[in-house]
Amino acid sequence: MNKLFTPYDLSGLPLANRVVMAPMTRTRTPENIPSALTALYYAQRASAGLIITEGLPISDEGRGYLYTPGLYTDEQTLAWRKVTDAVHENGGKIFAQLWHVGRMSHISLQPGSASPVSSSEVPATNTSVYAWQEPGKEGAVAPSVPRALSTDEVRRVTQDFVASARRAIEAGFDGVELMAANAFLFDQFLSSALNNRTDEYGGSITNRQRFLLETVDALAATVGGERVGVRVSPFGRLYDLQPFAGEAETWASVALALNERTLAYVHLNYQPTISAAEVPAGFGAEFRKAYRGTLIGAGGFDRELAEAELEKGELDLIAFGTPYISNPDLVERMQNGWPLAEPDRSTFYGVIGSKGYTDYPAFDSEEGRVDRQHSSAKVA
Repeated sequence: MNKLFTPYDLSGLPLANRVVMAPMTRTRTPENIPSALTALYYAQRASAGLIITEGLPISDEGRGYLYTPGLYTDEQTLAWRKVTDAVHENGGKIFAQLWHVGRMSHISLQPGSASPVSSSEVPATNTSVYAWQEPGKEGAVAPSVPRALSTDEVRRVTQDFVASARRAIEAGFDGVELMAANAFLFDQFLSSALNNRTDEYGGSITNRQRFLLETVDALAATVGGERVGVRVSPFGRLYDLQPFAGEAETWASVALALNERTLAYVHLNYQPTISAAEVPAGFGAEFRKAYRGTLIGAGGFDRELAEAELEKGELDLIAFGTPYISNPDLVERMQNGWPLAEPDRSTFYGVIGSKGYTDYPAFDSEEGRVDRQHSSAKVA
């Protein structure tokens, strides 16, 4: 029952354990460039077997939230090199999550105040993005009505992902994760309720998954399939993503298609959460049958549930999100049965500086308390 803390070979990349730090947007970089605090934040958590970064917009067009560090300029690339160096110096491995939000954006964030882009012109309602309410005043706003990408633009977005992946490798990342989950751009193409296109990227399941698979293949051709992970969230209901006709069949097809490819992993966010629907009974087992490569599970795990799922054999690695915010030494705490610190939710997003970010201390086993000295990681 200690499989969680055993080493794992991720397509030739040795991981110290099967604990993954899940991607978590923190909106902490006012200039959209990672800072010294970003490097410290990830370095503090380097005892995870694998770190997956927060979503990194691949372009200005792909951005849906203020203060999210991108990966599409020389300055951003150089700054991410400092982050990856810090993680590696502390013994960790790190993948960059590449992100395009699609319709989940606002004209105040888009180049030239243009409309966000999506598979179609269906807007997201009853949700919000973090953008400019008015010049100089940030806050929650309704996503703007999107416009549909042209056929040629869909292929151009794929190339934007490729360019960002090249920068990720240049910046020292061990690999990249394609963000195809949580109601962002690829989900907007996969959903028959949102995708009303009549070109080769709309209609049938084969056509609706084409954009995703073409992008996966382009990334693999550029950086190597063993360096490419894919995150999906079947039956997700975030950000006005509604049930759609053929939903179960769509995800079964995606699983089979991904299994035909050599990938680092598929990152499956399928457990019920506050913002997700119940998945069909047995879905995890069916996905495991269809996709035989490394499978990461995410969604509400604690140590006990993680161990149980690993023993069942449906998952190979387990991703933890919120616990990593307030427990930089989460691996050590879980392994030793030490108590977990509770996070301050008021500092999850939009706070500039170290509060609620890099100031959570590690646990001092000798004193039975947290030790702020030992929360420091090596950062050049």
